[in-house]
Amino acid sequence: MIKEAMQFLTNLKAESMDPKVVNINGKTYCDKNLTRYDEEPKAREITASTLTAMIDYIRNRREELRSSTIIHVVDPVTVKLYSGLDKEREREHLFRVSAEVPNFNFGRYYDQEQFLIELQANFQVTPDLETILKVAGNVEAKTTANYGDDGVSQKTTIKQGIASKTDVLVPNPVTLIPYRTFLEVEQPGSEFVFRIKDSGGAPAFMLVEAEGGLWKHEAMQNVKDFLANALAEETELMKNITIIA
Repeated sequence: MIKEAMQFLTNLKAESMDPKVVNINGKTYCDKNLTRYDEEPKAREITASTLTAMIDYIRNRREELRSSTIIHVVDPVTVKLYSGLDKEREREHLFRVSAEVPNFNFGRYYDQEQFLIELQANFQVTPDLETILKVAGNVEAKTTANYGDDGVSQKTTIKQGIASKTDVLVPNPVTLIPYRTFLEVEQPGSEFVFRIKDSGGAPAFMLVEAEGGLWKHEAMQNVKDFLANALAEETELMKNITIIA
């Protein structure tokens, strides 16, 4: 206890002393953590969920922008608005947009009912989507164990009408357009692997991305083009705005 008390008193003495500044090999060091009080204050960022909100802010609050501004398309669901560098070589973060997109879990099996609901709610209608809906919606129960599977293609039994049945080849790969970026821009399509398996006597379905994320580059370019076109008429304003993606 005496040792701890002495250490406490030593620390109090050290904290009460003025900071020491030393120069070593041309670098300046201080033996204390100092808080700077003359730092230029910065605004707290505004947040929104649509690109239109950011465009309205730029058009109507231009007096809040510095002489140069950067719009950074960070990823398919995030866009940030930064001021130019200040005298401290720092940027002020003015606005952030985060897209609200459906949360479809690629690479996970869904039961039949949930899979059909997710497809209709979270994907644009395309011929391949209609084909998957037809196959998934009419798979004959308890035939999953009889699926033909060579590692690439699958074959299953589906219901045709009231009593008839037929074997069909499961489509693969399929080109689908899920909602994955801002709804104001064109949604990029990409290829998916469609898989079916038996799950306790009932079919289960899964979609797996087959392009390694190439759609993200297209989505970000679509966002950049949308912003550039929306602000094209603001010729004077655009002289000081750089859009990067």
